[in-house]
Amino acid sequence: MDIGIDLGTANTLLYARGRGIVLNEPSVVAVDMGTGAALAVGTEAKRTIGRTPGSISAIRPLKDGVISDYEAAEQMIRHFVRKAVPGRRMPRIRMVVCVPSGVTPVERRAIVHASRAAGARAVHLIEEPMAAAIGAGLPVADPRGSMVVDIGGGTTEVAVISLGGIVTAQSLRVGGDRLDAAIGDWVRKEHALYIGERSAEDVKIAIGSAWPLPGEEEFEARTVPVRGREKISGLPKTVDLTVPEIRRALDEPVEAIIAAVRATLEDCPPELSGDVMEHGIVLTGGGALLPGLDLRLASATGIPVFVAEAPLDCVGLGAGACVEDFDALERVLGKAEVVR
Repeated sequence: MDIGIDLGTANTLLYARGRGIVLNEPSVVAVDMGTGAALAVGTEAKRTIGRTPGSISAIRPLKDGVISDYEAAEQMIRHFVRKAVPGRRMPRIRMVVCVPSGVTPVERRAIVHASRAAGARAVHLIEEPMAAAIGAGLPVADPRGSMVVDIGGGTTEVAVISLGGIVTAQSLRVGGDRLDAAIGDWVRKEHALYIGERSAEDVKIAIGSAWPLPGEEEFEARTVPVRGREKISGLPKTVDLTVPEIRRALDEPVEAIIAAVRATLEDCPPELSGDVMEHGIVLTGGGALLPGLDLRLASATGIPVFVAEAPLDCVGLGAGACVEDFDALERVLGKAEVVR
């Protein structure tokens, strides 16, 4: 059995060979603090965030794209694999696991060990920007520069790819979680109101944007009520948030992403820079869905920017493409790490 895994900070995708993406669930584990046993994993566990008693903790095993809680990560991977693989017996499987381009050797070993503990007999590690580019349909094996910006929950991966390899890349620990935190900080400073991370995410989805959208006056005039705990009195309170103020709240992390794109372009060889200028930049990951981000990035760089057809699935589909042909994985991605 061969499986590709996009082990993301926010969500985990599993691709089974011959079946496509078979699982897409939040990377959350609800753990009994007394025994350490996993009480719920994935979608069910995410519902408990911010609502658990002291005896139960809702844990996100990955932080900034890498494993921060080894035991919870192992339990989560094992649960997802069992859910995705039919049958009672757990087969020994080969895994293709996507990792951020900026991970350290220690972080790589943690991912490998957790995957092997979950039942893998061989683990192939490939870098997320490469997987995202493959999943987005970019010609990664051609002698042509292709630029991808993958904005996940914990990291933003920026890379220029040519001839099956990453020529230059930046790995920035800014992603969807940082956008949510920026909204929470803004509401606390401007409205003296504490809100939870789920409420901040709901606000981002409802009225978040990175650039004024042409012809969207109705969207610009929207407001969203958010409930939280007042900073001074400690009592529940509701405030109405507007599109322009949430755009200002998101300005710092968005600028950090733009700076990483500029730095990558500055390090890019001139010939490949010309290719990127001609063919544009492709956005993948959940952060690519932030309205106006493509327009703001295009304005800042002077390069056309496009959002991939299925930005949330690109890394998982890229891992799946490798799963479908392991010979191609070893030929095109010769630098992939294989641990048996």
